[in-house]
Amino acid sequence: QGLGELGSSPTPSGHLLVLPPDCIHIARCFEATRRRCRRLEQDGRRVREQLARVEAERAALEVKLKHARNQVKVEMKKRHRAEAELEKQERKLQLVFDSLMREPSGSRMLSGEQCSVLSALAGRHLGGALVPGRRSSAVDESCQSLLSHSDISYDRTEDDVVRS
Repeated sequence: QGLGELGSSPTPSGHLLVLPPDCIHIARCFEATRRRCRRLEQDGRRVREQLARVEAERAALEVKLKHARNQVKVEMKKRHRAEAELEKQERKLQLVFDSLMREPSGSRMLSGEQCSVLSALAGRHLGGALVPGRRSSAVDESCQSLLSHSDISYDRTEDDVVRS
């Protein structure tokens, strides 16, 4: 029997039961509150499920970020080692070039064509590193902000949240 039909109803003995209007009003309010609670419980369940999905996605993204940072560290170490090796080889080549140019016997051993080829190689491939008295320098690319999570700020304000 629905609440809309409250007011008078037969009892098991067949007598008609009349309820006061206050009881009917209380019963209707109770039913409306029960429906609202059920809807809020469903909403809460749905929001908890959504939160669990979002937290799992965030955790997966944090793992990806950690792997990416580690990969950047590995690549930076490789690059620094390669740059150090390149600088070492350029210094050796510079010493050989200086030695050949300073010694009269060394410059006589080289033909004019060989000197021009060596100078061309010095200017083109080594960026002018084989110019007498000049040393190459490593490129300074500090990527510390990529490796550090301290530069990242998380805005936890609710300004962008639309409330219904």
